[in-house]
Amino acid sequence: MKETVSIPVAWPIRETSIFRAGSHAWNLGDVTRVMGILNATPDSFYDGGAWMMEDAVERRVWQIAEEGADLIDIGGESTRPGATPIDVEEEWRRIEPALRVATRDGYPLPVSVDTTKPEIARRAVESGASVINDVSGLRAGPEIAEIAAKSGAGLLLMHMKGEPRTMQVDPRYEDLLGEIRSSLAASAGVAERAGVPRERILVDPGIGFGKTREQNVSLLRNVSVFTGIGAGILIGTSRKSFLGALLDGLPPQERLEASLASFAGAILAGAHWIRVHDVRAAVRAARIADALRVG
Repeated sequence: MKETVSIPVAWPIRETSIFRAGSHAWNLGDVTRVMGILNATPDSFYDGGAWMMEDAVERRVWQIAEEGADLIDIGGESTRPGATPIDVEEEWRRIEPALRVATRDGYPLPVSVDTTKPEIARRAVESGASVINDVSGLRAGPEIAEIAAKSGAGLLLMHMKGEPRTMQVDPRYEDLLGEIRSSLAASAGVAERAGVPRERILVDPGIGFGKTREQNVSLLRNVSVFTGIGAGILIGTSRKSFLGALLDGLPPQERLEASLASFAGAILAGAHWIRVHDVRAAVRAARIADALRVG
């Protein structure tokens, strides 16, 4: 008698859906989507100051497209632990050159703007940005969601405990996964009431934003907890400090392999999007993780 071998399901189910932003739409589920980072900041933890000059900005904008990203995320205010806030005009001065390059005719990627300021969000979508990435998760109120609703932009909502200056000072949770899931669901609810449909919302549990090393690992292991919110899930672990801590203190410049491993883990756990500095390497890692999921 021929023996039948039962093959167990290896990974949590990754929900399939569509994420819409402006005139763009991505199928989510079978293929992981990649957001490439452009930090137009002098003080970001990894690439601070690298993309401040106009010629460097243009090279980086095109590099992100050529290496296979689905979306470019442009930010002008560092949110690393301990970062000091800047005003609207300084933030706009930093990001406007990159936005100008990335919204020219012929540029192949839609643009996300990484900001917590409604005025920056408004100017960015008027300049052609298709996604607003709010790391505060609408903490200040629905105004950014209202801008997204009026413009048709997609909205990425992240969880952050505290604020950048204080978020890593002894962050504590009674129920890590439950509290973050509830917070993200509440943020998505605020956005929906402001007129942003769920298919235009992504959520991000905010790895590294008010979490300890152990809490970050738990979030990465349990990405599937956030699927019930009804929005696509983005994970951002690229070169973050908890990866260095897991490898006996490696600096950001030596965390590429750790980042790739964390991307693969996030994808296998159910993430739809990854936010990355090293686009080509991340795209390749994502394709292997995708093959493991569906093979």
